[in-house]
Amino acid sequence: MYPAELVKPMREDLTNIGFDELHTVNDVEQALSKPGTTLVVVNSVCGCAAANARPGARFSLQNTKRPDQLVTVFAGVDREATDKIREHMIPFPPSSPCMALFKDGELVHMLERHHIEGRPAEMIAENLMDAYNEYC
Repeated sequence: MYPAELVKPMREDLTNIGFDELHTVNDVEQALSKPGTTLVVVNSVCGCAAANARPGARFSLQNTKRPDQLVTVFAGVDREATDKIREHMIPFPPSSPCMALFKDGELVHMLERHHIEGRPAEMIAENLMDAYNEYC
């Protein structure tokens, strides 16, 4: 587990733009049971989360079509919630950071760490926007 003081600004990168944090298994189940589209960001302390994933998620929200719900779990902190959301991401192996778009509780689009690491935030945002345009 990471100290709360360390992850606070990393959490706020997403919560300040409208993401709700999921801390428990119940939080995850409730979020995914809602009708419509849900973007899930598995947040992380790594450099690619700071340089690519979180800015990519932020830029993607400038799209005309957007997910109905924005949620996040923090890998290494929200262990139970992270494990539960990853169950819903099968067949993709666990990775962080990663992003997934769900529609009516079903996984419809996935960005794994290897799709994020080393790619500019704008490219990540474009990938997400394409998914929003298709599913939202």
